[in-house]
Amino acid sequence: MTSQSSDLEFYFACAVVVIGVVGTAGNAVVLYALVASKQHKKLVLIVNQNALDLFSSFFLVICYVVKLCNVYLTGAVGHWLCLTLVGESLIWLGTNGSIINLASITIERYLKVAHPIWSRKKMSPWMIYSAMAFSWLVGIVYNITVAFETSRVVDGVCYSYAFFRGSVDIWANNIWYVSFFYVNIIAIFVFCYGSILVAIRRQASVMADHGSAGTSTAPPQMTQIQTNVIKTMILVCAFYAATRLPANVYVILKLVDPSSTLVDGRFYASVFIAFLYTTMNPFIYATKFDPVKQVLRGIIPCKKTSVEPTDGPGSAGTTGTRKHLGNERF
Repeated sequence: MTSQSSDLEFYFACAVVVIGVVGTAGNAVVLYALVASKQHKKLVLIVNQNALDLFSSFFLVICYVVKLCNVYLTGAVGHWLCLTLVGESLIWLGTNGSIINLASITIERYLKVAHPIWSRKKMSPWMIYSAMAFSWLVGIVYNITVAFETSRVVDGVCYSYAFFRGSVDIWANNIWYVSFFYVNIIAIFVFCYGSILVAIRRQASVMADHGSAGTSTAPPQMTQIQTNVIKTMILVCAFYAATRLPANVYVILKLVDPSSTLVDGRFYASVFIAFLYTTMNPFIYATKFDPVKQVLRGIIPCKKTSVEPTDGPGSAGTTGTRKHLGNERF
């Protein structure tokens, strides 16, 4: 390895630590805002998404700090450090669980918008909590199992996801990973949000017909609120597709050229880009969802929220209506 490539990998690793710190702080603040705005019981899948992203961002920092320290691994302690921290299995445990949870959010939105009657009658809280548990379970089972089978310490250095039984196992694992965690997830996004947009367009057409007959404007308002939520989630999913593409391309390139270095600058660059999604996710929520925005404005000292006058006729009712619509937008 040349000195120039070694320096490049070092700088990329430092950049990964920085983005991990930002992601940890951002997801922690948004989790606080969700609880403070009392949205955590109503939006449990969103909370779970932030919890998984917080988990992976936190261990991203810990793992890469340990890697940058170049700790010589030996004995039982070195073996377990390789399996958990240096081998990055804890990072990808949270990351892969986050991917599954994002698909669960997408399916939940699809059922509520495209099949509202069925979802009201059949979708129980236990289904949502089962989806949350499933996302954690997938991350734990896949990453811990593969890490235990394919990670080794050789001359004090951890080699993770490297010791497969043969080329067939390597191909099977990598193709399954890309198909399950990327291709299938993108297919879910396209189908569900495509169906959602068709359903919203149909609902808007019906509301417009009713509105021309002199009905209340409340249904169109709720349609607009719902549309804002869907637009935000589409943005999150599109951002996921773009930022996770390099990491999946890297996995495929390793199949094409298995003799190349296991961890190099391309790997660190793909990790950095992948965690742009994890880092930016909370900021998307913060700028798009009113309950989170309101709490964040309250904790920023230099940002003072203006108080509307309440001594005018009907002012109390107007303020109450705005608060209600803001909370429902999430």
